[in-house]
Amino acid sequence: MYENSGNTTDQEKFLDQSIRVVKAESFEMKRCLMKRCLDKGKTMDALKHALQMLNEMRTAELSPKFYYRLYMDSMHELQCLEVNLVQEYAQEPAKLGNLYECVQYASAIIPRLYLLVTIGGVFIKCGLGSRKEILKDLVEMCRGVQHPLRGLFLRNYLMQCTRSVLPDFPETEEMLVAHNDNLSKGTPKLKPRDGTVDDTIDFVLINFAEMNKLWVRMQHQGPSKEKEKREKDRMELRILVGTNLVRLAQLEALTEEMYVKDVLPSILEQIVSCRDPISQEYLMECVIQVFADDFHLATLTEFLNACGQLQQDVNIKILLIALVDRLALYTTSYNEGQPAPTKMQLFEIFSEQATTLIKNRPDMPLDDIVALHVSLVSLAVKCYPDRQDYANMTFQGLRQVIEEKGVTDIEAFGKVGRELTKLLNIPIDEYKNVLRLSQLPEYIKVMNYFDYRGQCNIASYMIQNMLEEETVFRNQDDVDSAFSLISSLLKDQEKQSSDSHETEEFADEQNLVARLLHLIRADDVDSQFLLLNSARKTLGEGGRHRLRYTLPPIIFELYRLVLQFSDMKDEDDKWDAKIRKMFVCAMGTIGALVSTAELAELPMKLYLNGAITADRVPFEDNHTVVYEFVSKALSILEDDVVDSRDRVRCLHLTVGTLLKTTHLPEENWQPLANQTVLAAAKMFKKPDQVRSLVTVAALYWHGQTLETNGEKMKNGKKVVDILRKAAKIARECLEPLVQQQLFIQLLSAYTYYYEDNCSEVNVDHIEELIARTQDNAVQLDVSAEADSLEKQLGEAIRRLQLAKLDVAAAQATTIRSEPELPQPPS
Repeated sequence: MYENSGNTTDQEKFLDQSIRVVKAESFEMKRCLMKRCLDKGKTMDALKHALQMLNEMRTAELSPKFYYRLYMDSMHELQCLEVNLVQEYAQEPAKLGNLYECVQYASAIIPRLYLLVTIGGVFIKCGLGSRKEILKDLVEMCRGVQHPLRGLFLRNYLMQCTRSVLPDFPETEEMLVAHNDNLSKGTPKLKPRDGTVDDTIDFVLINFAEMNKLWVRMQHQGPSKEKEKREKDRMELRILVGTNLVRLAQLEALTEEMYVKDVLPSILEQIVSCRDPISQEYLMECVIQVFADDFHLATLTEFLNACGQLQQDVNIKILLIALVDRLALYTTSYNEGQPAPTKMQLFEIFSEQATTLIKNRPDMPLDDIVALHVSLVSLAVKCYPDRQDYANMTFQGLRQVIEEKGVTDIEAFGKVGRELTKLLNIPIDEYKNVLRLSQLPEYIKVMNYFDYRGQCNIASYMIQNMLEEETVFRNQDDVDSAFSLISSLLKDQEKQSSDSHETEEFADEQNLVARLLHLIRADDVDSQFLLLNSARKTLGEGGRHRLRYTLPPIIFELYRLVLQFSDMKDEDDKWDAKIRKMFVCAMGTIGALVSTAELAELPMKLYLNGAITADRVPFEDNHTVVYEFVSKALSILEDDVVDSRDRVRCLHLTVGTLLKTTHLPEENWQPLANQTVLAAAKMFKKPDQVRSLVTVAALYWHGQTLETNGEKMKNGKKVVDILRKAAKIARECLEPLVQQQLFIQLLSAYTYYYEDNCSEVNVDHIEELIARTQDNAVQLDVSAEADSLEKQLGEAIRRLQLAKLDVAAAQATTIRSEPELPQPPS
């Protein structure tokens, strides 16, 4: 194709040499043109310099990339020549004929044809001769250059020069007359000899056919080892051939009838007959992109038939997908109430064509087959939202193909997996309601061909869509449909690995399921309870690793339902029984977390939360439910919570719960409080025992029972006993720093209750504790922690002194406020 295939440096060198010649000759050409008004012979000199300049276009040293740069520089100079010639001969066009004849005597064909094309354009612009004949003459003369690279650029220059003079007029004399009658005043009327749009179509189609032949010929010139390089060069030049189709599509007078009868048949004939995969694939794609959607709809069958005649190496999948996507976009964006023409036949036509294509190409990769179905599903759900059978038909066809190929486990992140993900996501995005997928029975069957990770990804995408669209489950059918679609996230699967529950994806997916459960919203309380109970049974089969994520939302929904139902006591005769049944269901669900999931802290928190909820609802024997929840929490604390830090944290939660409850009778409250004190004293580490006892002491001061009628218990004797027990344990600690911390904490606790008027707190006992703490501070080694404890001790002592002053002031105020007795009479 070109003789020198050296490196870029060599190409740059040859290009620089040619451009220097072009600039030098163009300079002389322009100088001659500027002097033509003084000496008419200078025009011929300008043409001679133009011929010398165009001789550089004969080079065989440049690759297509660098030849294009030379071509652009030369064309710029030829445009200047054309402008000057039009200005010179516009007034005396008769003299232009001699110039046209003189140019034909140039020896080299490439410079001669470039000048002939230029002067031919000047002829047409000056109104000389028949435009139709000139165009026909020029396009036929260009056959003289059969070198692929030079011929392509020559014919491209022909298109560029004649772009503005191609006749784009009505095709008959009658239509021409009507066109001239509608012209505005001052606009020149068209002449019959100027040609019609038919002449332009013939001109462009001839040029297109010849350029395509030259382009294809490039593939077969040169050694076979340079095949890839030739293909790369061809791809760089493809736009030159496609420009012809763009020009045809830009014709304003081109009608649908002309496109159907003349334009498309000629284009398809040339594409099919060239038998070149690169040319066929590119040109078919050009046809799809450049011509109007109405034209495609009118010639859909012919175009698809031509696709079946293309070479086996042509990726027809890309062509069909592009056509389907474009027509789908066109039909969906059509004016409301005005369905696009032949819309009802689109799906049937493309579905049949896709089936035929897959049948005729047994070696077609599975990822291409799935990608083809992606476009079909997109067409079905976008253009026919009410025809779910179309989408289901597409999924069924794909399932049959997968079965025939014997594929059973598609990798989620492979080529096929990525296309299958796109396919399955389309209905989710378009329907805006995942529950509609239950009406596509083939959808789940196709999804099951995924491996475990792929199924989980699709199920997660469904849940995200339901959360975004707030897809509410109103009845049992909705819940069953949703659970069947996301079953891969609810139960262990055969394709699931043994360690899948240890991954971050597993936790994220189960959290999505947990959020989904809050969308269960029935129209009444009874139905809501039945739905939650049904969901609990289904989720209970998910395995121990899932229960920790999926059961807590059910429990909280039950608590929410209890609070919602608590205001309907007068509306339901079985109100107490139903409330109790809800708590029984919640308790059984929490029990599954203990027995099946083998959890401790989470179910304990849920028990305590249930106790607070039950205490807020004044149903019959609610104190027994509160007692049962708290007792089960304490049982877990004693038997299942092992880590010392966890035990301390859980004990604090239990204390907080008992302080929140206000409707427990004394007989129920005391056992729970005593058990809490016992749990605090049984902490593994002595410092934890001390801190826990200090916390538990608050129960007997701030706690409330049914008998206290909303007043705090303030059992100072019990508080002091617990604090003394804590002080005794603190004295047994052998670490000086830890012992000092415990003493300071006890001192703060004593001070707090002393400030709160706890009469059982003895000031002498506090002074004794201060003395022991100060003696202990002397024995501490010098350190930052010791300094910090010393500051804390000073602050505690200062606070105690202030408390003494406040108590003394309060007592004095009490004495002064007592009424004086009347004096006896004298």
